[in-house]
Amino acid sequence: MLQNALADYRVVNPYDHYVNPQWVRFLDVLQMNVGYARCRGAELHTTDGRVILDFISGYCVHNIGHNHPRLVDALKQELDACGPAMLQSHVSDLAGQLAERLCQQAGGRLAKAFFASSGSEGVETVIKFARAHTGRAGILYAEGGFHGLTCGALSLMSNPFWTERFGPLLPATESVPFGDLDALAKKLAKKSFAAFVLEPVQAESGVLVPPNDYLPKVQELCRRYGTLLVLDEVQTGLHRTGRFLASHHFGVEPDMVVLAKALSGGLVPSSAVLMSDAVYHTVFNSLRRAIIHTSTYSENSLAMRAGLTTLDILEDEKLGQRAAAMGERLRHALVDRLSGYEMIGEIRGIGLLNAIEFRAPRSGMLKLPFLAFTRIHPALFGQMLIMNLFNKHGILSQICGNNFMVLKVAPPLVVDDAQIDHYLAAITKVVDSIHTSNAFWTEALSIGRRVLSSI
Repeated sequence: MLQNALADYRVVNPYDHYVNPQWVRFLDVLQMNVGYARCRGAELHTTDGRVILDFISGYCVHNIGHNHPRLVDALKQELDACGPAMLQSHVSDLAGQLAERLCQQAGGRLAKAFFASSGSEGVETVIKFARAHTGRAGILYAEGGFHGLTCGALSLMSNPFWTERFGPLLPATESVPFGDLDALAKKLAKKSFAAFVLEPVQAESGVLVPPNDYLPKVQELCRRYGTLLVLDEVQTGLHRTGRFLASHHFGVEPDMVVLAKALSGGLVPSSAVLMSDAVYHTVFNSLRRAIIHTSTYSENSLAMRAGLTTLDILEDEKLGQRAAAMGERLRHALVDRLSGYEMIGEIRGIGLLNAIEFRAPRSGMLKLPFLAFTRIHPALFGQMLIMNLFNKHGILSQICGNNFMVLKVAPPLVVDDAQIDHYLAAITKVVDSIHTSNAFWTEALSIGRRVLSSI
């Protein structure tokens, strides 16, 4: 009997049994464990007939929207061609074309591309190439950044949540506060760091946009002390902020840039590290070293075709201009609707990478339940926002991974006016309920207690 019951369970819910049962529990608690039948543009159609608006874009993966028909058709044609998808011993024309276009659009000193499968793999590439080029072991990074979950990438992240229990990470990595030029100058003056790695806009720390003069001064310091300037544009690249790269807003010319997520339209894992000729030729400097750094799926034809088609769509549909205009409209409307509420802090962003910062309440009516939230878990308040938006208003969103009091607002760049208006109405209702109704707090505390009792 028991064996039959276990067999039935595995058939009914194999993900829960074989993949990640804690993730299933987490979505169950938030009442967000739904099936999706069809995804297109900014809309997610569930198996029970609901339509959910995506306002997180798979953490900035779906810049061109879900399952863009041009991209789907291009990948079908590539498969039908039966070309050299994973030959490994040929020169890929598609990789050459994609590298050329990426380098041309990125500009500056970025003249070569290395392709991989993820942003984390791109960061690993950065670490190796920077050390090889400079002969230095140290890697400096900005506190609060998010660079991936491989051991090298984790070594460049300051939040202990991500690194706890994973043992010793890379040696010779150090951090400086994001935005602190004095601290950066003191570190770089040691002349022991191969690279300074940071995001031009820190997404997971709350969409922190630096002052206009910060990155130019960072570049000046890096040049002075012989440290490579490396920008992680995994979330900010491919017109998410309006410009092709977020760094274009600040007029800097990095030595290396990491791209991923939106690069292939959300359908094929792909990433690229763009770099200067000088850096590239330090590593690939002889026939003997022609394969010294590579990756199995590095230049596979589906990823390269997806990248080329994604660039076409971004350009033809003017999605960079759309991101800039829609983002400005969205931020202005959020300020108009929400700035008078006690728990609303700053509303900030650039393009369609935006954030609503919440703050601890001062009044007793809100302070007591909020403190009860934080005692249960520091992320509980933010997760209740997510749950309310999803279940009551059909909005998929997320809080920032390194700041649980910030709600990220990052829809696909194809989002339309009606969808923006729906989001504005939804977030206004949720914020108003937080300040005027006991229901939000009562429901959330009940869920929090259930979570505690099940741990």
